[in-house]
Amino acid sequence: MPVKSDREYRNMVLEVHMADDEEKIVRGYATVFNEPYTLYEANNFRMEEVVSDKAFENTDMGDVIMQYDHQGRVFARISNNTLTVTPDERGLLIEANLGGTELGRQLYEEIKGGYTNKMSFGFTVDGEAYEDTRDSDGKTVTVRTITSIRKLYDVSAVSLPANDATSISVRSLIDGEIERIQAERLEAEKRAKETERLKLRLQLERNRHGN
Repeated sequence: MPVKSDREYRNMVLEVHMADDEEKIVRGYATVFNEPYTLYEANNFRMEEVVSDKAFENTDMGDVIMQYDHQGRVFARISNNTLTVTPDERGLLIEANLGGTELGRQLYEEIKGGYTNKMSFGFTVDGEAYEDTRDSDGKTVTVRTITSIRKLYDVSAVSLPANDATSISVRSLIDGEIERIQAERLEAEKRAKETERLKLRLQLERNRHGN
């Protein structure tokens, strides 16, 4: 699947809810609000992300669709009332009726049987904030807070817990943050060296004038 360079993808857990024998409804949260989760962790670096409960206040959700692995057939969509996407006090609640097509009903059975139990959603960010801290082990921790989401494109059942689109978008984000942290460290080291040179120069001047 070609990954859109401006889109990000995150996994979510999918649950099954049966309203009656005729409907095939799946329900789950695309994300929960104000709860940090780890995107990546290495020996000396960890990146966490948190979605603000205000992030979806101005989001374009005009015709979100439900797919499989972010491609191919559409199993549900907002425009024909088979998909609802609703921010509530916990997070972004997704509910899809998969009973409209044969393939949709097959997907429902796969989800019901536990063969498919993960989803991913595609979105673009409009506002974000970063904070760098250190944990008790001295590891650098970057916390990214998503304050505003511009557009929600799709929710997709995925074949693997971390599908390629999710991995690529997260990797790209992490690489950018590592580069930013490294650049800030180099700048800090440069400023420290300049400060030491200035102190040495001032000391030499004092020594020259007998102070």
